Amino acid sequence: MRSNPKRIRQNKKQANQIQQQMIRAILIIGALVLLIIFFFGDHGMYQLYLLRSERSEIQASITTLREHKQTLEAEKNKLTTDLKYIEQLARERFRMAKKGEKVFKVIEKKPE
Repeated sequence: MRSNPKRIRQNKKQANQIQQQMIRAILIIGALVLLIIFFFGDHGMYQLYLLRSERSEIQASITTLREHKQTLEAEKNKLTTDLKYIEQLARERFRMAKKGEKVFKVIEKKPE
């Protein structure tokens, strides 16, 4: 039995088209995988966005803590050098008085 050359060419074209479609599908799937990795991988754009936002939050926290530290250092300095400030704190917080002074405690009435 003889093979039909026309039919053989048709089968080769069909096989070639199927092969091209498979290659295209593999390339598209590969490109999609690379895009997903680029955006959502361990070192992707989304992770970079999260790290930058976390960094800005940490920077803000550091700034707040530095300001608080400066305030505490100023308070410490006053407590070690400023006698009037120490006296004021002793009177206000601990209700202390000098000899001969009388301390009065004012009690506010509750509104009825």
